[in-house]
Amino acid sequence: MQDRHIEQPKLLWLKIALPLLVLVLGVLGAWWLIQHKTEADEAKVKKVKHEPPTVTITTAKREVLRMSIPSQGVVQPKLEIDLVPEVAGKVVKAHPNFSPGGYVNKGELLLAIDARDYEFAVIRAEAAVAEAQKELLREREEAAQAENEWQALGEGKAADYVLHIPQLKDRKAKLAAAQADLSAAKLQVARCRLTAPFNGWVRDKKILVGQYLNAGEKIAKLYADDSAEVRLPIPAEQLGFLRLPSVANTPASYPQVTLTANLGDEPLHLRGQIVRTTSDLNDKDAMLYVITEIPRAFRPQAGKAALLPGIFVKAEIEGIERFDLLSLPKTALFGGNQVYSLSEDDRLKLNQVKILRDDHSRVLITQGIAHNDRIMVSGVDLPVAGMKVKIAPVKQNMKAANSAELAK
Repeated sequence: MQDRHIEQPKLLWLKIALPLLVLVLGVLGAWWLIQHKTEADEAKVKKVKHEPPTVTITTAKREVLRMSIPSQGVVQPKLEIDLVPEVAGKVVKAHPNFSPGGYVNKGELLLAIDARDYEFAVIRAEAAVAEAQKELLREREEAAQAENEWQALGEGKAADYVLHIPQLKDRKAKLAAAQADLSAAKLQVARCRLTAPFNGWVRDKKILVGQYLNAGEKIAKLYADDSAEVRLPIPAEQLGFLRLPSVANTPASYPQVTLTANLGDEPLHLRGQIVRTTSDLNDKDAMLYVITEIPRAFRPQAGKAALLPGIFVKAEIEGIERFDLLSLPKTALFGGNQVYSLSEDDRLKLNQVKILRDDHSRVLITQGIAHNDRIMVSGVDLPVAGMKVKIAPVKQNMKAANSAELAK
């Protein structure tokens, strides 16, 4: 009986201890599983974690930029005239270079018209002058005789007609008319010789030796070899970028123009200057036309071909300087007027910018970003604000920056 009483406490203790032991072991097992599961999940996350995309950037710098305006036009002579005879007659002589493309010097005889009829007129006019001079001398003698007779026989004041005063005026007028006719006849003779008014080239010749010319008939065109002009159209919205000629500006301050013509293997570059503008906008295309003068354009220079009338040229007009602009490569734009800058922790930040001008390879910005902002140029096709990025090595960013500089 005593042994039985001793076994009962042992069994009670086992009934209490075993469940507690199982519970402790379960808690410890659950804790172990939870800890190992977290480490495994973290390792798995580390394995699938993506690296941030690499982007190239440029630094926005406030620069002094000149707002050049592109345009184009056709070269025309500054001075060009129609050669028109003022007298009629048969052509008896012509300059050897009086033909299309011929070059003539100022004062050289271009062609001569048969002047014999006009020389005959000079002879007749000279005879008329001699006759008028004779009549004037005779009238003066008669006037002197009339005055002496009146002083000897007359009384009071003599009438003008008695003293031959009107007759003298008439003879003087007739002599002046005869002399004018002589001058006119000599002028007609001089007009039988057509000379070059300037150094230049012949265009559109329409006459040969032996042909008969009518007065006022256009027989050729001449243009001076000195300067050329180009009419360049400027859109109305671009006028604010130019310092246009006005009464307040001196010619020295008018915009310079760089012109390019394709002649041969290499383009020909010339410098010109705007000298005037049209008085108003063209009704058809709402353009203002500026006239650019190119000095010595038609004179061949060492190693360069000379321009010819009618050649098409491209122009770059020098605009005003701006000190408040930021220049970025065009690849920095997203959605037309958005750029992405980088925050201090290299996250993308969306910026709405105001674009002053959009060229082929760069944009000029007035608002939306600040000086020294880091701007993403490339690397992400679909950027999102807040995205973490990694900046490309310095060499790539320098290459991107140089591309932006070349675009200016």
